[in-house]
Amino acid sequence: MSIAQNLQRITAQLPNNVKLVAVSKFHPVEKVMEAYDAGQRIFGENRAQELAAKAPQMPSDIEWHFIGHLQKNKVRMIMPWASVIQSIDSIELLQLVNKEAARIDRHVKVLLQLHVAKEQTKSGFTIDEVLQAAAEGAFNDLSNVTIAGVMAMATFTDNMEQVASEFEQVHNTFLTLRDKYFASNDAFKQISMGMSEDWHIAVQHGATLVRIGTDIFGAREY
Repeated sequence: MSIAQNLQRITAQLPNNVKLVAVSKFHPVEKVMEAYDAGQRIFGENRAQELAAKAPQMPSDIEWHFIGHLQKNKVRMIMPWASVIQSIDSIELLQLVNKEAARIDRHVKVLLQLHVAKEQTKSGFTIDEVLQAAAEGAFNDLSNVTIAGVMAMATFTDNMEQVASEFEQVHNTFLTLRDKYFASNDAFKQISMGMSEDWHIAVQHGATLVRIGTDIFGAREY
């Protein structure tokens, strides 16, 4: 199937309140343009260098989401291009993003990455850490950043009950944060979770953004 057909097949299955982030990492600009021509406008990149290289070659109405682990020394590189940074995994990174956005007079939305997976290699706030940080006011007083929700990855496993359980933890944590600490923040409404192999489960547990790459673009070209 073509990229356009894949997009049509996936978007037809998504509820109206769920948006698709087409994960274009390791795919050439030509393939990204195919998806754009088919109507896709939200794209996700994992690597700072790749986002900074691709974005200037693509139409300006694309909403770029940075979804990979963001090293502090790469924040400046993505700041002109990223509309949303989904992978805020520490207070220090959040403050740096705010500072760099202010430096170039930009406003950026971010998601707080939650670590619910069993793999230690995945980054993010534990649920206890994010709730404690919120209670201490760590997410207040950001001049150039809007916290728009949470993001998470489930454990890479065939056990879909475990995946569902982890997504439910994310959803419950989102609700606690929203109701207790972000009640006055109208933008705090996004839950980004679910990829090619588990997005159906993510949607059942409240995802509003799903990050799909392989099912759209095919196998990655490394």
